[in-house]
Amino acid sequence: MDITEVPVTRKGKSKKKKDTNEKANSAEQTDKMQTDVVEVKEEKTEATIAFPPMFSLSEIKNKQRRHLMFIKHKQEKRKLKLELKKKRKRQEKLLGNKAPPKQVPKTIENQRVYDETTVDPEDEEVAFDEGTDEFSAYFNGLTNPKVLITTSDRPRGRTVKFCHQLATVIPNAYVYYRRGLALKKVIPQCVARDFTFLVVVNEDRQVPNGLVLCHLPEGPTAHFKVSSVRLRKEMKRRGKEPTEHHPEVILNNFTTRLGHTIGRMFAALFPQKPNFVGRQVATFHNQRDFIFFRFHRYIFKNEKKAGIQELGPRFTLKLRSLQKGTFDSKFGEYEWVLKRHEMDASRRKFQL
Repeated sequence: MDITEVPVTRKGKSKKKKDTNEKANSAEQTDKMQTDVVEVKEEKTEATIAFPPMFSLSEIKNKQRRHLMFIKHKQEKRKLKLELKKKRKRQEKLLGNKAPPKQVPKTIENQRVYDETTVDPEDEEVAFDEGTDEFSAYFNGLTNPKVLITTSDRPRGRTVKFCHQLATVIPNAYVYYRRGLALKKVIPQCVARDFTFLVVVNEDRQVPNGLVLCHLPEGPTAHFKVSSVRLRKEMKRRGKEPTEHHPEVILNNFTTRLGHTIGRMFAALFPQKPNFVGRQVATFHNQRDFIFFRFHRYIFKNEKKAGIQELGPRFTLKLRSLQKGTFDSKFGEYEWVLKRHEMDASRRKFQL
């Protein structure tokens, strides 16, 4: 008989060893699982606090999830801003005058491209031009402005109301119906009756959309686009009707040669001796070549504070052209014409 040797194993001991090995492995696995869970939780909290680099919310396909993530992102930004503000206030209190200066935000205005025609108010050449131009007689007190306001042919109610409200803002202004006359025939009649300015309000689809400002008798003539017209009845919290006092005039940001002439043209519409008792102010504010007109009444509450109440109307002007002499659309000589595709190519370059 052949006898085969069989290796004898101790069943009990082997089982115990296997059990201990399995327990050790399971303990290690649980430790790994716990560490993984902690890492996952930390990753989730980090994901809520700040997004990973090169990540955009548009990559999230679920609309609701994307909206929630966007709201969380906005909230975190606000918290950071508040924390930075608190830090700055603490630094200002601790350091006082030695605190770092406040950061100036970047805007289109303070990044403006320098224009060679920018006017220096202390320049002798500018002072000479102001003393000899067409508007010098108004500022010297030799002539008083007298303004005629008219409209295009067959004006509608909104344009007529706008003209009448303009006449209450500009002293010594009169509104006349045009009656289908051409401007070339209207201008000699205005000169014969000693009018110094002719204002023509054009309309399109019953809405004022253009304004021609012609200085008489020698010009110049400016053509503006009119937008965002708000009459007095359409304004909330408006004041009472304006009085007959001569208003004060404020001109802001007319810095170039072209802007200087346009600003002096607006100033010549009003008498140069305002009645401060009336506390009325007409403001022409130029911003990015848009001229915003506002008419206010002010009152002093104390030595430091003043209250302002808008009287209306309000509108926005955009210069289209400046012409030498009186209005002549065919044979007139233009000093400046707006060329949109050439001049508006750079958003940081302004003409006024």
